[in-house]
Amino acid sequence: MNSNKNVLAAALLGLGVLAATSGAQAGAIHDASLFTNVLPANDDGSTGQVGLGFTAFINATNYTQTYVNNNGNITFDNDLFTFTPAAISGGGFGPIIVPFFADVDTRAPGSNPVTYGSNSLGGFNVFGVNYINVGVFGSQPIFNDFQMILTDRSDTGAGNFDIQFNYDLIVWEAGTASGAPPGGLGGTSALVGYWTSPTSNATLPGSLVNGALIDGGPNALISNSRNSNILGQYNFQVRAGAVVDPNPNGVPEPASLALLGIGLAGLAAMRRRKTA
Repeated sequence: MNSNKNVLAAALLGLGVLAATSGAQAGAIHDASLFTNVLPANDDGSTGQVGLGFTAFINATNYTQTYVNNNGNITFDNDLFTFTPAAISGGGFGPIIVPFFADVDTRAPGSNPVTYGSNSLGGFNVFGVNYINVGVFGSQPIFNDFQMILTDRSDTGAGNFDIQFNYDLIVWEAGTASGAPPGGLGGTSALVGYWTSPTSNATLPGSLVNGALIDGGPNALISNSRNSNILGQYNFQVRAGAVVDPNPNGVPEPASLALLGIGLAGLAAMRRRKTA
């Protein structure tokens, strides 16, 4: 972990930051018990390559493995321990699926570790990652609940799969090393979206906007949905390596960062890396 982050963590613990209490939850998270492999409590860590349990065709490549990253995303070419979210539309991270890119810190008192794994659900092979009751840097006892499930849809074509994001409670959006004060609100806020190719990538509205994605915000993840009648659930279909909209007459596809008009020219410089 970055030494500056260690100093911040010690300061926060000394301040005795109070825990946020869990309010009403969206209830979109489901079948969490299917994904039981544990990424031990950490800050900015990742798994090695782990099996999906099926083949996913992404950006002209067949993938059977992925990296589960503690900071709210999975990647396919390399692990990722960047803790301040930055634009994904340029493809700088390679293929990436992002339920909540922010500085997750599962060392926080009371935090659960991230769990993941492959299983079957409804007759389909699935790969899931649970970020349930996860804390934020630096070891603050405030917790978010979110989940990602990928579903093998090779029944519709080789390499096809579905993406699902589920949210039950989002009360913090950034860690102190990303500029937020104690309490997890402000700074460089979380990002949600995906990049599967240069022509197939998107970021959900409210990403990188202070106060937008948290409970009660204008783009609150638990209060909205995408291709689902369940609040807090967002569904996308990847077909022939690209995300397609199964409901073209419904809500528009999530806008890209360029369409959102977010000024991100300097964010690439914020992709800090861990030091020994």
